[in-house]
Amino acid sequence: MDTRELIEKALEAQGKAYVPYSNFRVGAALITEDDEIFTGCNIEISSYSPTLCAERTAIFKAVSEGHKKIKAIAIVGDANFTYPCGVCRQVIREFGKDAKIIVANSKDEYREYKLDELLPHSFGPENLEEANTRGGKNV
Repeated sequence: MDTRELIEKALEAQGKAYVPYSNFRVGAALITEDDEIFTGCNIEISSYSPTLCAERTAIFKAVSEGHKKIKAIAIVGDANFTYPCGVCRQVIREFGKDAKIIVANSKDEYREYKLDELLPHSFGPENLEEANTRGGKNV
């Protein structure tokens, strides 16, 4: 699947957003390492806290189906180049440290990033492994 096709899937997912409070629709589509596609849209709840971003919806759908490695994720929103929030960047880090992140306005207008560009000096599973080998103590 090429970048434009992945963006098209994100645009389709955006149309399914449930956003009665902000009216700010976001869609995401990702491709796993074994070339499966998962989509997500943002889903708002009146108390806001439990609201779920499109990126996390797509990622959690993939993980719940046994796919734990993301190759690429495309994100589209109602604003000019809608970037993933900090929480979504951290979730992308967990399942796609080397994933291509595509932020798009349309199939023809998009930007591509690596996670390190959007979340430099990130914290991931290997940091916990390192801490465990040191006994969880600062040395």
